[in-house]
Amino acid sequence: MIKTSIPDNMTKHLVFTFLVITYFFLSACDLQAQSSVLQELEEIAIVDQKVMMPMRDGIRLATDIYRPKTDEKVPIIFSRTPYNFNSWGDGKQRTRTAQRALEAVNRGYAYVVQNERGRYYSEGEWDILGVPLTDGYDAFTWMKDQSWSNGKIGTLGCSSTAEWQMAVAALDHPSHAAMVPQGYGAGVGRVGDINEQGNWYRGGAEQMLFFSWLYGVEHDKFKPRIPAGATQEDLIRISRFYDLAPENPKVDMSEALNHLPIQDILKNINGKHEIFDKMITRKPNDPAWYEGGIYHDDMELAVPSFWFASWYDVSITPNIALFNHVRNNAKDAEIRDNQYLVIAPTLHCGYTRAKENTIVGERSVGDARLNYGEQIYAWFDLWLKGEANDFKEKTPRVQYYTMGSNKWQAADSWPPEAAVSTTFYLNSDGQANSLFGDGKLSTSKPASDNPDGFVYDPMNPVPSYGGNVCCTGNAIKGGAFDQRQMETRNDILVYTTDALEEGVEVSGFIESTLYISSDVKDTDFTIKLIDVYPDGTAYNLDETIQRVRYREGYDKEVFMEEGMVYKVDLTPISTSNYFEKGHSIRIEISSSNFPRFARNLNTGGNNYDESLGVVANNKVHHSAEYPSNIKLPMIKK
Repeated sequence: MIKTSIPDNMTKHLVFTFLVITYFFLSACDLQAQSSVLQELEEIAIVDQKVMMPMRDGIRLATDIYRPKTDEKVPIIFSRTPYNFNSWGDGKQRTRTAQRALEAVNRGYAYVVQNERGRYYSEGEWDILGVPLTDGYDAFTWMKDQSWSNGKIGTLGCSSTAEWQMAVAALDHPSHAAMVPQGYGAGVGRVGDINEQGNWYRGGAEQMLFFSWLYGVEHDKFKPRIPAGATQEDLIRISRFYDLAPENPKVDMSEALNHLPIQDILKNINGKHEIFDKMITRKPNDPAWYEGGIYHDDMELAVPSFWFASWYDVSITPNIALFNHVRNNAKDAEIRDNQYLVIAPTLHCGYTRAKENTIVGERSVGDARLNYGEQIYAWFDLWLKGEANDFKEKTPRVQYYTMGSNKWQAADSWPPEAAVSTTFYLNSDGQANSLFGDGKLSTSKPASDNPDGFVYDPMNPVPSYGGNVCCTGNAIKGGAFDQRQMETRNDILVYTTDALEEGVEVSGFIESTLYISSDVKDTDFTIKLIDVYPDGTAYNLDETIQRVRYREGYDKEVFMEEGMVYKVDLTPISTSNYFEKGHSIRIEISSSNFPRFARNLNTGGNNYDESLGVVANNKVHHSAEYPSNIKLPMIKK
């Protein structure tokens, strides 16, 4: 047999050539699909692009309108976004816009998509969530007054296309008839005891997602600008050549987020940082949080709402808390009765990507598909067309997916009525450090205090591994991952139940109380809930953090004294997970989860402007006097 070989450089050349051909082939397929959708749209719709919608201060916002070819007045589905939807050229976002428009028009709706102030072809200066709020109100008025409009408007979108909806809904425009916010956490400021200020904080610690997100999306103040007063004809023509879409240099966010002080992270990677500079210095109760586009619980929300959340999104708990708040506290009984919620087992905005075998991180959660489009349009048909359909009869108040048993379930409230809060206490002989320690979760209180201590060094924080995350570039991969390798660290306390003698569902808010002490003025405590399989595989479900200086509320900072024990109630976490017979329930406790959350440098200072940290010797106490515990909403099956 004759053997042949190919030189390494030729192999590399062939592989490179194959990748290039594949890239251009896939790009050509994307362009062909986009062209096909646009061609189909033009056949059934009146397409009016680069309409410059005037706001009350004279600023004009770039708007594309797709409406059915009919003489009848039609309702409107409105999406307002900071992202690029220019229909010329390639791009998944633009293809998705055309597909959404095509579906809406086919169903008898006008689809209107608009860029926020200061984004792409819209005039003015951009700020997060498309402030001023009057822009949303003015857009509703303009659309309502069009000759082809029936005066009913529904808002739709995920993430940044959803987060502006709540605060604008609180303005109560008479034409805003219904909304469908999806993955809307960055629009939630304060709901009861939960104070995240639009995902900027969790328990008073900065969530670092916006550090990465702002680098990727904020346009430079020296960007090219279209001259004021440009005509629609000019804008359509030049939009074929100029996308106004900057492409920032690629950055390794896993490295960039390590920089100290954190206030200089964007400056250190040559990013635009004016908005970031304003936000990084705001404490959780800064008045500036209440002047922008974030919804707070003192704002009346009077719009029928179909909410969409997901278990591995960054803000699952405040998302559900907002649904509960509106349903329980809206002044109008009809509004209270017209709040519906879907909770999927996916990452941020991953609803429609659920498959027959849905894998989130590295855990299979089964067939998580749902007829999202059918339900959403039945909702809009009810409120925008006035159709007497069966949405309310067919649709459960809360549709939630239970992982582990891998099935959709229904409830009339959240948590489900059958959930019983069961308290599990932390137990050990003082050696709960790591997977190999003696930490136990039990329904029995420990008799004596054998505190578990660990060293938290902010220069060597516990790395984030999977989790409920969004928008951090390559710094964190979200979802469920086996935590065992992480649990070999001595700065992680591990508490595990005995193997369950029968299966149990945990569905609802999970509350935790720790009694802690430290030799520093301020530090953080983290907690993570985990499903442990019989073979030891340990999948994370949700996680949270609390900055100890805010343990008595976010309107004041109270520092610790060495030798004192303090009670700390952590922000609730949320899940729906079936722990099968033979599985165990586990929690991890530490003082860092980085870069999901910014490190506490333990100095008691501002933290955002500091470069040097101090090592903390932290303790978790558990006894009859100090009953550190976690409360699980359990449903026996």
